[in-house]
Amino acid sequence: MELQQAVSISKRIHTNISEVIVGKEEVIELLLASLFGKGHVLLEDVPGTGKTLLAKALARSLDGQFKRIQFTPDLLPSDLSGINFYNQKTSEFEFRPGPVFTEVLLADEINRATPRTQSSLLECMEERQVTIDGLTHELSSPFFVMATQNPVDNQGTFPLPEAQLDRFLMRIEVGYPTHEEGVDILQRFQVKNPLEGLIPVVTGAEVAAVQRFVAGISVSKDLLSYIVRITEATRKHPDVRLGASPRASTALMRAAQGIALLQGREYVTPDDIKRVAEPVLAHRLLVRHGLRPDDRQSDAIVRQVLSEVEVPAEDVLTGRGK
Repeated sequence: MELQQAVSISKRIHTNISEVIVGKEEVIELLLASLFGKGHVLLEDVPGTGKTLLAKALARSLDGQFKRIQFTPDLLPSDLSGINFYNQKTSEFEFRPGPVFTEVLLADEINRATPRTQSSLLECMEERQVTIDGLTHELSSPFFVMATQNPVDNQGTFPLPEAQLDRFLMRIEVGYPTHEEGVDILQRFQVKNPLEGLIPVVTGAEVAAVQRFVAGISVSKDLLSYIVRITEATRKHPDVRLGASPRASTALMRAAQGIALLQGREYVTPDDIKRVAEPVLAHRLLVRHGLRPDDRQSDAIVRQVLSEVEVPAEDVLTGRGK
């Protein structure tokens, strides 16, 4: 696949989503960067900001399998992964796949499920496989998880453990629309939901091809060092109890490669890394004064780290550090 083909695919998806989602250009680009970087996304904000609508708009833009799970306290791990059941007609055990066997999975209100059920997603999100009764079943390619959660309502919820949070390439806050966007939303949804008329614009095979292309986008050695220095700085920050892991460094690189594609480039720049650092790193940090920073102190820490870590010199034409 060539650069222009990959860019064309990304633009088709972006345009299609914009038929439903008003504004939120940055949110859509971060979502696509995660998809093409072979990561997963945690959409976090208060109810009514369009988290589920955004996820559905992306899913309908892809000509592939889409499944949605409403997470509840009584949801069992087998409800996600599937079970081996005994078929009395054949006198044999047969595997009945669960909803994780899809290309796009929407885990709605993921923090309402118990930790046991949440942990059942760890293997499939990281390794793209599910092990049941000792047998390993491969998942689809692409396999993309979009999870939503409401950070305000804590009643009846189970906070995501650090291991689960670390599986999400990005945490994206949707945010409220501007006044003009709010008016546009009312006009667009006045007669009918535009999501109903949305049609697929790319195939799963095309998305997988773009993912392979993005993995080959050039990241100079100086920029790789820059990424590692950023994650190391989070571990040394006086307000951080648990800093970014090597997995976080890889996530930052993949996300920056995805953003580079959306900008029509075959190389990563320092600005690409800075742009995705907060959504990639902030949810992975544990600050010293609490288990999980409700005041978004982790976001401020990432911004501070970016301001203090030296940016490598860059050749504007090639994107390679000097």
